[in-house]
Amino acid sequence: MEPYFHLKGSFRTSADASEAREDVGRLVGEAKSTILQKGVPDGRGATIKAWDITGNGIFFDIESDRYLRAHEAFIRIRKQLAAVLGKKYRIGIRGIDVEEYTVCLPSEKDLHSKKIPHVSSIDFDGESINLSLDVGEAEIENKVPDRIISLVEDKIRAQDFGGKAEHWNLLWESPKKKYIFTADPTAEAEKLGWIKRAPSRGQWIHGAQMTRLFRTFEQIVIEEILTPLGYTEMIFPKLVTWDVWKHSGHAKGVYPEIYYVCPPKTRDPEFWEEVIDHYKVTLEVPLDMIAGKIDKPIGGMCYAQCPPFWPFLQGKTVDDDSFPIKVFDRSGTSHRYESGGIHGMERVDEFHRIELVFIGTTEQVIAHSRDMQECYKRIFNGILDLEWRMAWVTPWFMAQEGLTGLAGNKEIGTIDFEAPLPYRGADGEWLEFQNMSVNGDKYPKGFNVKSRSKNEIWSGCSGIGLERWASVFLAQKSLEPENWPVAFREKFGEMPKGIRFL
Repeated sequence: MEPYFHLKGSFRTSADASEAREDVGRLVGEAKSTILQKGVPDGRGATIKAWDITGNGIFFDIESDRYLRAHEAFIRIRKQLAAVLGKKYRIGIRGIDVEEYTVCLPSEKDLHSKKIPHVSSIDFDGESINLSLDVGEAEIENKVPDRIISLVEDKIRAQDFGGKAEHWNLLWESPKKKYIFTADPTAEAEKLGWIKRAPSRGQWIHGAQMTRLFRTFEQIVIEEILTPLGYTEMIFPKLVTWDVWKHSGHAKGVYPEIYYVCPPKTRDPEFWEEVIDHYKVTLEVPLDMIAGKIDKPIGGMCYAQCPPFWPFLQGKTVDDDSFPIKVFDRSGTSHRYESGGIHGMERVDEFHRIELVFIGTTEQVIAHSRDMQECYKRIFNGILDLEWRMAWVTPWFMAQEGLTGLAGNKEIGTIDFEAPLPYRGADGEWLEFQNMSVNGDKYPKGFNVKSRSKNEIWSGCSGIGLERWASVFLAQKSLEPENWPVAFREKFGEMPKGIRFL
């Protein structure tokens, strides 16, 4: 079964066009082999099932397949019709009225969502999802029907995509390790005073001991990855605007997971006086009152660390001598609203991460990905002495954008680095504690970045989450430094003294 499109609509005319019936009929007769055939395989595309001139309007009933959607055919007809009516009859086309537009998209499953903008009804007949579109001239001109169709097709693909396990392929795994520690490292760190829960959900205050651990991880990353591979440090913004997320693609679905940023409507103290006075009198922060005095969200706090870097290159043509570009950022926290999934240090709303971004030709990016994999192997095997594995997965954004078919070549995609958590049991959870992605031309195209030589530009990124590294390392090696690998202890140095409480 193929997609099917059926549109009934009229062109409003400046005068009765009845006298032009013969010429309009000739245009309709020729349309199938002329304006409706351009760029369409023989025997496919759109067909004018009926037409009529009624008062100050010309009605068309159009059916089509995917090669030329009915609304596209409707627009093509308008241009030719305007020429016929204007030149000979001095009649203009004043606008478009869409009486009915039905779209049928093949699907074995119904949609979970029944609310889509400019769609008046959604039905499922067991073989296809049938949409009744509520669109007019402005929506057709702005290609709204095409985006509705793309959205529904994305939803259909997402339902077929399933979970990560369905698109998980093992690339490499280390030998099994003998565990000497099976306690929850977060709970043990709390007991020892290394960390303390912070006031916000999924947030921790890291004491001197845990901070030293984080800084040691950073030192290892600098010595084993950033310096050998030639990275340069930059500082990326941590407040990300909607414009950035539009270009990066995150605006398609990031809403349930971001922390929103709303500025005050004004900084005028008088505007805020009642809020200030309310607190002084009640010692309660008047949240409802504040909600009426802040503006709409301008964006959110850093969710994925690399998108706010890209405006640095946006709209630019980069000299070939600058490739490959290799930059990293470690200037602040990232924030994700993890809903009910927060746990310990490994699943938090606020986390610390070193973000690596690499950009170049296709060959440069793929080669760099391989070099980086070897660097991670040296760290996880030789310095941290972990039990771990690498798996190739199809990222969710690729499923959303119909790129799951690229899974076979293992060039565009994500490598997850996973490690077992002994306290979860012998058959317990493996935690993704590191990842690295080759994103293809997704970001260069999204931000309109070109090379001087016109070569295709690809990019990749790798996020190093310090909480995740600490969770895996401590879960397998304990919180006792004498149990840690010698190579790591030498870099860590003496354990700092924490704050003692009476």
